[in-house]
Amino acid sequence: MTTTDRTTDRWTRAVRDQVGLGRLLPLGGVRDGAWISEQAAAAVLRHAAQGMRGVRLGVLRIGLADPEDVHEPAVPPPPSALPPGPLRVTADFAATAAEPLPTTAERLRGLLATTSTDRLGLTVTEVDLRVTALLDEDAEPVPVRQPEPARAAKPGDPDEERAAAAALATAGVTRLTGTLGGLGHAVHIERRQTGAALPHRYVRVEIAVSADHRAVDVAREVRERVREALADHPTVAVLVTAVS
Repeated sequence: MTTTDRTTDRWTRAVRDQVGLGRLLPLGGVRDGAWISEQAAAAVLRHAAQGMRGVRLGVLRIGLADPEDVHEPAVPPPPSALPPGPLRVTADFAATAAEPLPTTAERLRGLLATTSTDRLGLTVTEVDLRVTALLDEDAEPVPVRQPEPARAAKPGDPDEERAAAAALATAGVTRLTGTLGGLGHAVHIERRQTGAALPHRYVRVEIAVSADHRAVDVAREVRERVREALADHPTVAVLVTAVS
């Protein structure tokens, strides 16, 4: 394989991985500076739904409940990320006839809403469900495929190393990932200018989080640790790409 072929293959994988993230969803509120990939959030919801007997989730999406009801985040968001605002979960599901379908749907709706809030920190205000099929009583559950975002490349400079070390030292962070942007870096540092203010640095950190920790709480702690680790105390945003 030539160098050109290897470069093309690397970029093809990077684009495929980035598209697989889905939407980048706001975690917490406008001041939290945290986002999570739709792929990672959906896997957590699917895993929770596996615990419901007689239910099998189909297509599941998470997006803004009302595109007009959004707020400006306190820190610059990752590229193409959704702004903070109420979210809606929409899902298809199949179920057995062991109980009335409206009862099953209500239990599933409550489970998805609670999991979104308690396990992740998403502000889910609506859950829309559609029954698509009836299941046999002995139907086997479908395994949930966990996201496997690319592992981060080695930090490129001392400040990236400091930020990466601070993030990895945070309880609940299992590893750094490098999917967004196609460059393989977990830590992205750039200089930005807002209005008439002097330019200041902006840092984005990409992480995977343990399922034993609430994603938004881990992201908040990472932001604080990374900010304190760098001498100029830059603005920090965090993107969660996996929860496992």
